[in-house]
Amino acid sequence: MTNSSVPRFQGLLTPVAFRDGGMDLLDQTELPQEIRILRLTTVDEVADAIRRMNVRGAPAIGIAAAYGMVLASASSSSIEEIRLAGDRLGKARPTAINLRWAIDRMLRTVEGVPDATHEARTASMLAEAQRIHAEDIEANRAIGQYGANLLPEGASVLTICNTGALATGGYGTAYGVVRRAHELGRLERVYACETRPRLQGARLTAWELLQDGIPFRLLSDGAAPYLMSQKSVDAVLVGADRIAANGDVANKIGTYALAVAATHHGIPVYSVAPTSTIDPETTSGNAIPIEERPEEEVLCPRGMRFAPRGASAWNPAFDVTPAHLLAGIITESGVFHPPFDFRSIEGA
Repeated sequence: MTNSSVPRFQGLLTPVAFRDGGMDLLDQTELPQEIRILRLTTVDEVADAIRRMNVRGAPAIGIAAAYGMVLASASSSSIEEIRLAGDRLGKARPTAINLRWAIDRMLRTVEGVPDATHEARTASMLAEAQRIHAEDIEANRAIGQYGANLLPEGASVLTICNTGALATGGYGTAYGVVRRAHELGRLERVYACETRPRLQGARLTAWELLQDGIPFRLLSDGAAPYLMSQKSVDAVLVGADRIAANGDVANKIGTYALAVAATHHGIPVYSVAPTSTIDPETTSGNAIPIEERPEEEVLCPRGMRFAPRGASAWNPAFDVTPAHLLAGIITESGVFHPPFDFRSIEGA
C-alpha cells in the first residue's frame, strides 16, 4: 500500500478519518515496514485499537474516540447506550486527558439534541467530531508558529516519542514546532530519541521526518544527556498526555530524565500541547494516573525476546515532569511560563 492510500483530512496525512459510515485508521504498530489501514465500524473495535496503540498520541486518541462516538450513535437506540459506549472508550487508556475531553464534548452534543431523529443525531455527532479534528489542526498550526519563534536561527532540537501528524489530527504539536521552524529556515537538525520500549521515535518520528525532508539523527534514549553535554542542543521539545493545574506534565516515559539532564546543562525544555491537554481539575502530577503496560513490551519488544525467560519487567508508559523543570508550555493560546496556574484556563 502506498502513501497515497493513507487517511487524509484537509489534505494532510492523518492517523484517522471517517468515511462511508466507518473509520479508516493508519495502524501505527506496523509502521514503517508496512502502511496498513484498519477499517473500524464498532465502538469496541475503536476502543481495542486505542488500547493496542494502533492509534496513539493524546490528540489523535481524542479524535479517534470522537469518531468512535459517532459509530456509537449510529448503532444505538438511546442516549444511555451512547454514554455507556463513552465509558468503554474512556477506559481504553487512562492517562491522556484528550480522550475523556473528546468523549465529554461528544456527549454534550448528543444531549443537546435529545429529540432528534436517529439519523439527525448521528449527523450532528459526525459534524462535531469533524470540528474536533479540524480544530486540532488549526491549534497545531498556531502552536507551531509560537514555538518556532522561540528557537534561535540554525537551531538543533531534541525530541522524544512521536508528536507529529501521526499523533494528532494531521500537523503535530512538538513536531509541529519542528515543521514550522523548518519551513521558516530556522532549523538545522532534529535529534530524535528512539523512545523505548515501543520505539515511537525510531519508527514513527523518523518516518515523518523522512517524509517531510527534515534533517535528523536518531539516538538511543540513554545517549541524550551526553549529547546535551556537547552543547549540541538548543532546546528540548516534548509533547504531553496530560498537564496538571500546576504545570506538571505527564508524557512518554523518558521525558522526566530528559528534563533533568537538560536543566543541568542549561537547555530550555518546552512541553507542547493544545489547551485540551490541560486538566485544571488535576491539581498536580501526583494525581495523574500513570498507565502501566504489559511487561512483554520490555521483555520481548516487537516479538523479539531479549530478556531471559523467567525475567519480569516494570513498564510505565508515562512519567511526570515537574513544572519547575520547564521553560514553558507552548499552546495555541500562546506560550505560558512558570509559575504555571491552569486552574481556570479558558477552553481547558
